[in-house]
Amino acid sequence: MTAIDTAATPRNWDHYRSAVVDIRFTDRTVHVEPGPRGTADGSFPEPAGGATVHVITAWNPFGRTVSADTNARAHRLLLDEVRRRDLTWWPAVGGDPSGTHREDSVAVVGLSDTAARDLGGRFDQDAIFAWSPGAWRVLACAGDADSVNGWAASEREVRKNDGHVPDAHAGGLSGLRQTPHRSTG
Repeated sequence: MTAIDTAATPRNWDHYRSAVVDIRFTDRTVHVEPGPRGTADGSFPEPAGGATVHVITAWNPFGRTVSADTNARAHRLLLDEVRRRDLTWWPAVGGDPSGTHREDSVAVVGLSDTAARDLGGRFDQDAIFAWSPGAWRVLACAGDADSVNGWAASEREVRKNDGHVPDAHAGGLSGLRQTPHRSTG
């Protein structure tokens, strides 16, 4: 784990370190939360093929709240960029453990940590998440600060014709397809 210089971390670093993520795969939603370092409770998703899953949002640049329209526009641009790069991705929602703050995101495979940080940085994000079979990490987009934890994952079966991440707030991912995405390009 990189020693964290608190002066070099984003102002909301502790919020990012405690955040949870729901990833919408074809047949289920996987809820991931940080756990004690060195633990992996649950199953790592087989659609990722063992590769690191980076979770990136375009919402609320620099951790500052912006309008729903601005967030929706930024999310569309992020989706356009992921498709342009021909990456495999799934809809995701990240937020605080209580569910009071949630942000539409994408869960992407096929990027290095550096490329994922750069993509988050293009959308003025403070941090992104990196989920691998061995760790749940928070990676600062500016600089090399990171936080390494274990993880706990639980699954919820997706009901037929349910096209959204469970518990997503209005304006969330309900308009996105529920299948894994791979852009053709």
